[in-house]
Amino acid sequence: MKYCERVYRNKISGNNLTTYQVTVKETDLYISSDNDFRDIAIKSVHRHRNTIEEYIKIHPEFSTSLVPVNNDKLAPPIIKDMIEAARTSGVGPMAAVAGAIAEYVGLDILQSSENVIIENGGDIFLNTPVRDVRVGIFAGESPLSYKIALKIKPEETPLGICTSSATVGHSLSFGKADAVCVKSKSTSLADAAATFICNSVKREGDVKEALDTGSKIEGVLGILIIAGNKMGAFGDIELV
Repeated sequence: MKYCERVYRNKISGNNLTTYQVTVKETDLYISSDNDFRDIAIKSVHRHRNTIEEYIKIHPEFSTSLVPVNNDKLAPPIIKDMIEAARTSGVGPMAAVAGAIAEYVGLDILQSSENVIIENGGDIFLNTPVRDVRVGIFAGESPLSYKIALKIKPEETPLGICTSSATVGHSLSFGKADAVCVKSKSTSLADAAATFICNSVKREGDVKEALDTGSKIEGVLGILIIAGNKMGAFGDIELV
């Protein structure tokens, strides 16, 4: 059974930033920025969602493929990023959609705000140039859920931190991990890579092998995996 209610948002601290929610169809963003830039965010979500929806009308395989699709030199930037993230990670392009929207909306808000944190269903884009940020890890019914957090330093941002789970949320997953968290400079790649790595964890004993596999994905800076009572980490991961 999967948990769809986003109770983990109660654990997100705006750290003296203005926090607000923007919902457009399936897109549900939890945003913190220097001021309330809700209007910018709504327009940005509509624009980028429309780009993806129009592309799918012409290329329906983009929305259904579970494996990488061919490059398209004429595609809009957000589509190119999703295609590249999927190719690098070995999944279908829609595995990167939540991270891509978080990042592209974040970049639009960054034109008006120095600090931006956008959470989209467990996928986060953040830019916090003068403050540390702690990102708590929700891992469903695992005893490690909410017990640890990632510490992100200002110089690391802008950064993508995306989490995939086989036991939390509504996203398609073929694995058994409670949480696979990936850090990357590309939020699209972090999202796609987290999906791929999560799919490779079929049981608690697969954590080490999944970390080894994920470490080979170009652009991945760090990985954290929680599966039941087991936890493993690779790369640039600072836990608090």
